[in-house]
Amino acid sequence: MTDVFLEAIWTSLPVPCVVLDEGNFIKDINPAAESFFNASKRSLENVYLWHRLTIGQSLQENFSDARDNASQLFVNDVLVDTGVNSAVQCNLKLAPLLSLSGYMILLIAPHELAGRLTQTQKVKSAAKSAIGMAEMLAHEIKNPLAGITGAAQLLSMNLPSNDLELTDLIVAETRRIVKLLEQVEQFGNLRTPYFRELNLHDALDRARRSAQLGFGAHMQFFEDYDPSLPPVYGDVDQLLQVFLNLLKNASEAASAKGGAIRLRTFYEHSFKLRRSDGSGQVLPLQIEICDDGPGLPFEIRNDIFDPFVSGKQSGTGLGLALASKIISDHNGWLCVDSEPGNTVFRISLPRVPQKNRLKDK
Repeated sequence: MTDVFLEAIWTSLPVPCVVLDEGNFIKDINPAAESFFNASKRSLENVYLWHRLTIGQSLQENFSDARDNASQLFVNDVLVDTGVNSAVQCNLKLAPLLSLSGYMILLIAPHELAGRLTQTQKVKSAAKSAIGMAEMLAHEIKNPLAGITGAAQLLSMNLPSNDLELTDLIVAETRRIVKLLEQVEQFGNLRTPYFRELNLHDALDRARRSAQLGFGAHMQFFEDYDPSLPPVYGDVDQLLQVFLNLLKNASEAASAKGGAIRLRTFYEHSFKLRRSDGSGQVLPLQIEICDDGPGLPFEIRNDIFDPFVSGKQSGTGLGLALASKIISDHNGWLCVDSEPGNTVFRISLPRVPQKNRLKDK
């Protein structure tokens, strides 16, 4: 890859990026970062980062820990002040530059100006309100739907065959609505995980076998497991539900001729997730479910885990939202990287806590 090509990539990145040396002095920034700081690259070179970027002291300490351990650090929903404009809510990602010892790269993903809601956030707020309303009404709506279904089935017993299409339509549509309401109820009433030590590969194999016998019969499955992967502390039924949902989405995204799904596990000891309050932990257990389908629609990639956001015409938009909620309840992280021909859903989970390992033994 030529230097010209790399420079073109660097300047085209829409996310502000900052390269830091061993002492947290700025060595390079891309054009998006110039706009974010409202300053030129030349004026920011060799400037101490924390003189131009203000975040909480505890987060600065987390940055230092990540640097000392040459590890990645993700921090969500941080209020960042550049001293030029109003503070901005951001997601921050810090990672070591493997080719340059001691150097780090900082990616800044702004959310919004403080005190203002973006259109996306308004949609998210509306979705949450809709979920709450649907949870409240789901049970009451399901009862009359059951009556409608029963009445349509009784009517069909005395109708000529050429009129059965209408009653069949009533039954099919009411069942579809009931199924949607059950998903809404499940989303709102998901029980607390029953944590125990478990083997991730056993759960993945169960999901794969179920998929191969059903919705994924037209797909090819490949396994790339790390046999030394330690156990995870989780709810096997809920994790199985997440795996099945991701496998089903990958299978449905493929053409009728089928496609390929790769299940991969590996251990990444340096993967850390920190939240804006400074809490968080190491998430070394990695599971990837990859497919070679068309990829997620570009316009929903950033919102795919929100309720009622779906890339399928008949989708409810609750499956991935539920999967994200389950992984969050397991103190983990679920993300996606998608482009045509390569969509990767990655689940990052913690190891079994030491106190539980000792207790189980």
